[in-house]
Amino acid sequence: MADGQTAGEILIVTGMSGAGRTTAANALEDLDWYVVDNLPPQMLKPLLDLTALAADALPKVAAVVDVRGRQLFGELPAVTRALRGGRQVRVLFLDAADDVLVRRFEAVRRPHPLQGEGTILDGIRRERERVASIREAADLIVDTSALNIHQLANRVVDLFSEEGDARHTVTVMSFGFKYGLPPDVDLVADMRFLPNPYWEPTMRPLTGKDESVREFVLGQDGAREFIDAYATALHPVLQGYQRENKRHSVIAIGCTGGKHRSVVTALELADRLSHEAGVAVRVTHRDLGRE
Repeated sequence: MADGQTAGEILIVTGMSGAGRTTAANALEDLDWYVVDNLPPQMLKPLLDLTALAADALPKVAAVVDVRGRQLFGELPAVTRALRGGRQVRVLFLDAADDVLVRRFEAVRRPHPLQGEGTILDGIRRERERVASIREAADLIVDTSALNIHQLANRVVDLFSEEGDARHTVTVMSFGFKYGLPPDVDLVADMRFLPNPYWEPTMRPLTGKDESVREFVLGQDGAREFIDAYATALHPVLQGYQRENKRHSVIAIGCTGGKHRSVVTALELADRLSHEAGVAVRVTHRDLGRE
């Protein structure tokens, strides 16, 4: 397992307002953590008890605890110390330089939660005083001053994903052009440059899942070359998606009816992409069975 993640633990996400707690929480949710936002520290013990009762249903729980809890937030150090005597409790503290935090609050045109009648910087200074002991006792401190939201999400993934966890899931979808383009796809490939098995009487009732159709399609000039080249071309795309924290994409493979050529190609392409580092692949056939 990567540093920072243990099965059955509770992770407390805290830190400076504007340092990226929401981004971190979203990244944890993408890793299948159960995330509770704006939880008063006094509710951490009941949450731990609930995870114990839920067993495998809630193996990874993160609680975002911060100054939005007002006076209740001050109890976080004491509550954390008390909880550490049982199941593993870790604290992730997100921080950033004061000038960076000021720019972020100005960009979203929102006041700092502790600003009151003063300036944004006044609120930041008050918050630093309140979180000083929490920061000192944190298990992990991430300075987000030089990170954009994608880089921060990737940092969280690096810290809390298990070895082998996919950072990106790609769906390879076969479809038929005569039924229309699928909505919300990222990339589309057209296999109508290959001869159509539909016009072969013995293959017309079969699909791209049948071996004889697979051999027919892959035996055509340019078929394997296209699939190999397309898989190679997708390598930097999928790596780029991971760097930009794009968690899901859809690659649509089309032919006339979505029954033969697109099905074969989708299966072959998915097999090649399954060897991509950090990528999980699933296959779906939108129009198979419509004819």
